[in-house]
Amino acid sequence: MESMAMTNTARSIQNRIESILANWGTSSNGLPDEATWDALAQCAKDQPVTLVNFFKMRDSASYPSGTAMVEDRISGQDAFQRYAAVSIPSVEQAGGKFLMVAPFACTFIGPTEDWDLVAIGSYPNPGTLLSLFEMDAYREAYIHRVAACRDQRVSLCLG
Repeated sequence: MESMAMTNTARSIQNRIESILANWGTSSNGLPDEATWDALAQCAKDQPVTLVNFFKMRDSASYPSGTAMVEDRISGQDAFQRYAAVSIPSVEQAGGKFLMVAPFACTFIGPTEDWDLVAIGSYPNPGTLLSLFEMDAYREAYIHRVAACRDQRVSLCLG
């Protein structure tokens, strides 16, 4: 019985992911790949998930041609602030919370990496994380994140 409930939960999450991809498009820069969405769909419905984000900003924001923002000529940091102004309250509205947002200092152990910012967001379950991607305001603000970031790494952690 529990296995059947788990399958129904995974199917429900998968349906939500398919809807998100239909709204966002699959070519959006910086979105999870299919394997990552599948990993999220396989989580238990009450499994806490945490995203550890590393960001490296561009000197100048790079908006897609044909968008109104392409004329803004702002820094990557300023573009990221536009994104953060929407994403921070959206994470909280979805039911998540930021555990930390801080400048990157240095790699403590392992190969040297160079990032500008680290943000750790925690969600009580996969559905809460999906709620963030289902928000129109968040989707509309995401263009600023893509324009701001020269590079980014986001790790999905369970627990």
